[in-house]
Amino acid sequence: MAKITASATSESIPSQKEAVDAYMKKLKHPMKEDAQLIREIILDAGNNIGEEIAWNAPSFYYTGKMKPFAPKEYKRFIAGLNFFKKDSLRLIFLRGALANDKTGMLQGDYKDGRRLAVFSSIAEIKAKKKDLQKVVKTIVNKMDK
Repeated sequence: MAKITASATSESIPSQKEAVDAYMKKLKHPMKEDAQLIREIILDAGNNIGEEIAWNAPSFYYTGKMKPFAPKEYKRFIAGLNFFKKDSLRLIFLRGALANDKTGMLQGDYKDGRRLAVFSSIAEIKAKKKDLQKVVKTIVNKMDK
């Protein structure tokens, strides 16, 4: 059976928590604990947020039904973790422009609507928890459902 990913359907799809748990268990990164905290914060932002491994890292998406869209538009995705650097974690918000973030947490002004949040410590993640959840909730509420 083919794996259903968040980009492949406009129908409601379940979260793939077990796959992300297995990925995190094997992850070799100095900020693994920080990534786990980000994961928990995002998932706690709403009941309609799921996770899967996409782009070789945990990614978060809206789990409910949406209007049909082309898979390469990635309309369902909220954000994905990036482990490129060892001293920070990047959270890539594919539709970050929807958040209209005034806190300064989201960086960049990419034409396709992407924005980045960069975290360098657990203390910083904890300090920005409310802002992070607000951004996630705002994006989910503005998605084309």
